[in-house]
Amino acid sequence: MSPVLAYVNDSDFRAFGRIQQWRPPRWFRLWMLWATRLGDGWLQVAIGLALFAGGSESQRVLAASVVATGIASGLLVVLKRRFRRQRPCDYARHPLYDVKPLEYVAADHFSFPSGHSMNAFAVSTVVALSFPWTTPVGLLLATSVAASRVLLGLHFVSDVIVGSVLGAGIAAIIFLVLLA
Repeated sequence: MSPVLAYVNDSDFRAFGRIQQWRPPRWFRLWMLWATRLGDGWLQVAIGLALFAGGSESQRVLAASVVATGIASGLLVVLKRRFRRQRPCDYARHPLYDVKPLEYVAADHFSFPSGHSMNAFAVSTVVALSFPWTTPVGLLLATSVAASRVLLGLHFVSDVIVGSVLGAGIAAIIFLVLLA
């Protein structure tokens, strides 16, 4: 392992250890559980329905969002198969949320990068670039989804950072190619 990757890996484990010791208020824990559920696809569906109902310009944004998430999901599969990084919860059960294994099961076994973060940022970035007034809400929702993945012990910090940057980057390129 290169020194840079070793440093990132060590930093991720230190952050995970600190998160395991933190006891946030109940409202925050519930917010994180709901945010991760929104990232399961419900957020994309809700945004898609709103865009579909919004007329032809909004439907163009919807199409660009679908392309961005399609590309992000394809890249996600390639990267997860390549890196095969275990999830934090594979190393230690996360005590914060008292989540039983059957209540929340990850869609796949690998951690890097975060697909929830990648898709949340892909959709919110296309929408924010198209309709700048939506930026604060989109950023709050996408960031909440990304943070929830770390705080639930399903991803390391670097997983969500890379997923978020890749999702936003793919979305920006798709926006420039299809909508600008």
